[in-house]
Amino acid sequence: MKPTTPSSILSRILDTIERVGNKLPDPAILFLLLMLIVWFCSLALSFVSYGEIDPRTGEAIAINNLLTSQQLTDWLTSMVTTFTSFAPLGVVLVAMLGVGVAERSGYINAALKAMLKVTPASLITPVVALIGITSSVATDAGYVVVIPLAGAIYYAVGRHPIAGITTAFAGVSGGFCANFIPSGLDPLLQSFTQSAAQLVDPAMQINPLNNWFFTTASCIPIMLIIWFITDKVVEPRLNANSPLDTDIDADNQLQHTSSKETRAFRIASLTMLIGLAGLIFWAADPQSTLRGADGSLTSFSAPLMQMIVPLIFIFFIIPGVIFGYLSGNYQNSNDVVKSMSQSMETMGHYIVMAFFCSLFIAAFANSNIGVLMAVKGANALQALGLSGGGTVVGMVALVVVINLFVGSSSAKWALISPVLVPMLMQLNMSPDLVQAAYRVGDSSSNIITPLMPYFPLVVAYCQKYYKGTGIGTLIATMLPYSIALVIFWTVFLLGYWALGLPLGLGASYHYG
Repeated sequence: MKPTTPSSILSRILDTIERVGNKLPDPAILFLLLMLIVWFCSLALSFVSYGEIDPRTGEAIAINNLLTSQQLTDWLTSMVTTFTSFAPLGVVLVAMLGVGVAERSGYINAALKAMLKVTPASLITPVVALIGITSSVATDAGYVVVIPLAGAIYYAVGRHPIAGITTAFAGVSGGFCANFIPSGLDPLLQSFTQSAAQLVDPAMQINPLNNWFFTTASCIPIMLIIWFITDKVVEPRLNANSPLDTDIDADNQLQHTSSKETRAFRIASLTMLIGLAGLIFWAADPQSTLRGADGSLTSFSAPLMQMIVPLIFIFFIIPGVIFGYLSGNYQNSNDVVKSMSQSMETMGHYIVMAFFCSLFIAAFANSNIGVLMAVKGANALQALGLSGGGTVVGMVALVVVINLFVGSSSAKWALISPVLVPMLMQLNMSPDLVQAAYRVGDSSSNIITPLMPYFPLVVAYCQKYYKGTGIGTLIATMLPYSIALVIFWTVFLLGYWALGLPLGLGASYHYG
């Protein structure tokens, strides 16, 4: 009998979690089932009287029966508009049109390679981690470019290549919700948060960059944590337990950027910087049309804030097109359209999920069940007498557990935001703080989630250097990062909150 070790126990536990998780239905079907559950719960609960007061109306909460003839008629007649007006749908699709061109033209690859090539050997780990963190602005680019390149870089300088892969993976996925640069994730999460908050306050408006200051401040500390774990914990263990295979065929991808592509990258980047300077100049004018009626650039009503997603589209598609033509990767306009089409092809599953998600969110809101759960949940939390910090810690822990079964960040937030946001608003916590706590729990546990779509891909990257790498091996390797991130990042959020520092544009810590 083989001796029982912590790694073998961990591997068996996580294999069980994987088997259980694989039995869960696809998120699209999960939303459909949840909608049906809401329907039948609304029927049963509509016959019950409640003493709780609806915070929106000041009257006793009443559950609407969604299975009446009138409600079913309204559901069928509004189905199309419920889907097309689903806020995250337009946000994601518009952003991905621009990012898809930048990615498939080769511009994003060239940018990441340029940053990695100029890295001093002594700073490889922190720079790889930081590039991984910031790569989330380009959605999947970090998984398909930064992670394998990091392995090649470490191998080229004589370090364990799997340490490079895990460092990049910790940055790309573990630091997914931290970034210096606003990305499509910001307005995506904000749209779910706003919809959930409006269950309590229909007039609630949340800025798309409501967590930007916190996520920006998180980048350097997270990078330092990853740096320490890689150099002091993970790489020594890899050197002892995961010897490199003797038949490694490692492509030196850093030499693949031609002089033509380098020139194209410089011109495309200069164009983007000129455009950014022009935007700043436009916004700096006190009479700028980018400002709101009160002259503010950061209020929700300011046109600049309503341009976040279109700006993401523009600032990716223009340099992407320029790079594509100058490098020869694009021959004509058909290639640009093809890149957009390919980008949309990858969004097919998301569109299906968004359809059922929109119907579930609408049913949940119309039933008033969310308001009832929020008020009852808030009363229960208040009865427990937990401190504000304890509530934040509990929420982070809850998200970590859910993340083991539902890998999609947007799907998880769509599922739990209608409950958590209104509930914690009843405890005087703002939706901005609740969303920040969600981001901490979501990012920290991404790297130990076998159901995360890119997890098997990272295993394959590792097997290029050590064929004995399996899911359990990668989980055991990534676990120190996950534990360190969830503990440190939660403490960091609590400290940030205690100091009263602003979470983002227009954000607050307290509701009301």
